[in-house]
Amino acid sequence: MPSRRSLRRPATVSAVACAALATGLLTAPQSAGAAGARIHDIQGSTRLSPLAGQQVSDVPGTVTAVRSFGSARGFWVQDPHPDDNAATSEAIFVFTGGQTPKVAVGDAVTVAGKVSEYYPGGKDAGLQSVTEITGATWTVDSSGAKLPAAYRLNAASIPTRYAPRADGGNMESLPLRPRSYALDRYESLEGMRVSVAGAPVVGATNTHHELWVTAEPKHHRTARGGTLYDSYKDPNPGRVKVASLIPFSERPFPVADVGDELTGTTAGPLDYDNFGGYTLQATELGTVTDHGPAPESTRKQKTDELAVATYNVENLAPTTPQAKFDRLAAALVDHLAAPDVVALEEVQDDSGATDNGVVTAGATLKKLTDAIKAAGGPAYEWRQIDPANDQDGGQPGGNIRVAFLFNPERVSFTDIAGGDATTPVKVVDDHGKAALSASPGRIAPADPAWKDSRKPLVGQFSLKSRPGSRVFVVANHFNSKGGDQGLDSRFQPPARSSETQRIAQAGLVNAFVKDLLAKNPRADVVVAGDLNDYQFSPVLKKLTQGGVLTDLVGRLPRSERYGYVYNGNSQVLDHMLTSRHPARADYDIVHINAEYADQASDHDPQVLRIRP
Repeated sequence: MPSRRSLRRPATVSAVACAALATGLLTAPQSAGAAGARIHDIQGSTRLSPLAGQQVSDVPGTVTAVRSFGSARGFWVQDPHPDDNAATSEAIFVFTGGQTPKVAVGDAVTVAGKVSEYYPGGKDAGLQSVTEITGATWTVDSSGAKLPAAYRLNAASIPTRYAPRADGGNMESLPLRPRSYALDRYESLEGMRVSVAGAPVVGATNTHHELWVTAEPKHHRTARGGTLYDSYKDPNPGRVKVASLIPFSERPFPVADVGDELTGTTAGPLDYDNFGGYTLQATELGTVTDHGPAPESTRKQKTDELAVATYNVENLAPTTPQAKFDRLAAALVDHLAAPDVVALEEVQDDSGATDNGVVTAGATLKKLTDAIKAAGGPAYEWRQIDPANDQDGGQPGGNIRVAFLFNPERVSFTDIAGGDATTPVKVVDDHGKAALSASPGRIAPADPAWKDSRKPLVGQFSLKSRPGSRVFVVANHFNSKGGDQGLDSRFQPPARSSETQRIAQAGLVNAFVKDLLAKNPRADVVVAGDLNDYQFSPVLKKLTQGGVLTDLVGRLPRSERYGYVYNGNSQVLDHMLTSRHPARADYDIVHINAEYADQASDHDPQVLRIRP
């Protein structure tokens, strides 16, 4: 059977009642008239059932799909005799907990039970609810019924506007307008059979056997076949997650990359969960047609060019399988043409996720540099600063940090003593030139902006072919988006609570660069790393404030501005920025990971070439 994350609630029907408050189930006073209700009466014309908390009985419908695995078992039932209101769904999920329901697709049933609103992840997560029947009993009246036709999801049926806005932000009580808003359209189809045909894959198959397609193939298409996210105003309404209800022994889940196509028809009930929102739970799966492009490679830097790269290596530790080290090494050598300087993010300590007080990362970095040399690359050296234990966020015990690799054959690192976990680096005067009080050094490590977050690392480099050159590189990994409301939240626009900390972090880096430029307006400064935010975000506006830095992603063609794929949106989280002086910066996002089911990291690396 398909494997699945445990994503819902109690494993047995008997536990549902006692867990109702803990999982955010809505209740309402009992009322008469619930007997004989049809599904569209239960679903109603808003996101919340008018019968929530009430017992219903004699609810007729046809079983369209069964979930017979995991702790969220149950079946979908759809009324073959719909009303004429497009806002009211004609299907509902009957939740049976950990018990496999004794029904089959095509059974005509009448159902009784309690109407509940289930909030994936709990009500505080901000997601939408799923209307369900819990504590259910049912009778099978006949078998072999024809299934209702699946509603076709395509560019014509999905509105271009994404979501309505409501006073207070919560749109739950608003009447659904499925012809006006995409989220209203999906909600009006909750539980119903839907289909996509010839759908482009915009999110690669993940380890939970899910992928993302778009029902709007021409909307914001990237150069390599994904869907570009480049504005808060348009989250790309056609994105839908695809999972499978078909046992893998009968039909393995397709392995697809961004740019491929899910050919033929994929159909099943429309579900909603806390790992991606609206999900087509397939009872019929299309086949993958390979249209995806090959991984990219960038050009080699010229003799007088300094190549600086950034790469989030995703929780790299000595315990990481050697195969990943080898793939990262091959990427740096073959696909990134052995950059002179590499800003690494998510380098873990020498004991990995074991929380034992170890903070050193020499073993991690040696294992990576050894793999690079074995792959035919340079004998990189590294510089980094060990963080204070358990103070920089990330995987508990991992003590992730940013670090520099550099090729000593082509560049020199200016070592200046004094940098440690808590001492802030300062800009100092060196015979009329800008210099650092410590190299490497950390920017304002005690500032509250860096609480439970990685501190930026600053280093001073010189390109050996350009004697006297000074390039200041700032490696960054801003705090994550954890705690933000999802794009499909019931609150519109969704709150971005984590953004406040990143804005403060951006302000500190901006101020540091201003200090460098105040000492030397022609200083070569590169700010690089995983900033966990978009090029159009307030965070990047703060970082570039005053024109001290230019975000180079804006110089790429629009269809190439991405290096990360999340829930079917190709987007920018990693950035490279420069001060004004290196005007001829040559910048490339090298697509080798984010669009692929088989990836060494979930981020694509980036490389910048300048003449200092």
